[in-house]
Formats: sequence, structure tokens, C-alpha cells
Amino acid sequence: MALRSLDNALPTTPERPKKQAKVAVLTQKQSDFGVNDENKAPLPPTADATIDYISSENLQAMPDPETQITGLTEGLDSKDWTKVCESLNNARRFALYHSALMAPILEKVLLVLVKAMKNPRSALSKTSIMASTDIFNTFGDELLQPSNSDAFDHMLLQLLLKASQDKKFVCEEADKALKAMVGSMTPLPLLQKLQAYVNHANLRIRAKAAISISHCVSKMV
Repeated sequence: MALRSLDNALPTTPERPKKQAKVAVLTQKQSDFGVNDENKAPLPPTADATIDYISSENLQAMPDPETQITGLTEGLDSKDWTKVCESLNNARRFALYHSALMAPILEKVLLVLVKAMKNPRSALSKTSIMASTDIFNTFGDELLQPSNSDAFDHMLLQLLLKASQDKKFVCEEADKALKAMVGSMTPLPLLQKLQAYVNHANLRIRAKAAISISHCVSKMV
């Protein structure tokens, strides 16, 4: 009797498929999250991190103020928010060292400060609040003059709003500005401005206005 071939005697076992699909999926997922993916550039740092908050004591006088004052309002109206921050710091320098040059355009500067305070970018808002502090300390009662009064009203409201918000470092800066405002102005006319916010719909604004009123009354005693 003929012998069967051994190749035919043993049943053939199909090879188990290699699990390459899961590896590919895992690699894809890692790539999606930026893990070991050399083809993807790292995310740039947030732009706010590049902004330096310069204290008033560290600001220097402008090297050529007569020439640079002409470009101040243009810089403040720039579409580039980092340039606006730079121009706000220049406005602070003008207020501190070259106030006579800034006085004719003070109303325009105040309106730009209001616009910057409304900006949702915290760096821009804080820098504008710091600028308002320096302007208070320099110009004081001049902000209550008819030529600047309307712009001051808008700025006062924004400072009360910023002092009432939840972002601590913006809130603290606004509180400093309000204290500088009270310290630099004659109490009675400032009280008349603050009384408009005693019955404001926002309870926090009413509270901040009450604090400033209290400081004004303390100066009168």
C-alpha cells in the first residue's frame, strides 16, 4: 500500500494575521496629540507672555519727545495690539516727563485708554490701566475740565468695571488707579462724578464707587 505524503497528513494551520492596524492607530493618536511627532512644529508661547509690565519708577524720558509726540496717537490706534501696548507705555512716559506736550491731545489719549480697557486681552487692559494711574498722578484736576470731562467719565466707568471683575491682577491694578484718582483730584467735584454710580445696576460697581467716595470724604475731613 502506498504511503501518503507527510505533507498531506498534517492539517495546515492558517497564519494569524499580524496586528499592525492597532499600531498604526496608536501612532496616529500619538501624532494627533503631538507625541514624538517631529514633523509638527511646537506651539508658540502665548503672546501675553512677551509683554513687560513696567513700573512707573522704571520708565525713562523720551529721547526726542517733540518728534515722537506726533506719532503717539497713531501708535495708540494701531491694529497690532503689541504696538498699542508699546504706545501706551510711551503715553505713560509723556505723562511723567513731557506732560506739556501731551496736554493738547489728552482727550484723545483718554479715549484710547477706554478702548484698550475694553479689550478682552488682559495684557492690553492692564497696560492701559497702568497708563491711567500715571495720567491721574500727573494731570489730576485737569481731567475734570470741560475739554476732558466726557472722556474722563468713560474712563471712570471702565475703571470701576475692571476693579469689579474676577481677573485678580487686572482688578488689583484698577484699584490702584482708583486710589491714584482720588489722591490726585479735588474731592468735591470728584464726588459729583462718583455719585452717578451709587445706584448702578451692577452691585460690584456700586461697591467700588462707594469705596472711592469714602476715600474722597476722608480727604475732606
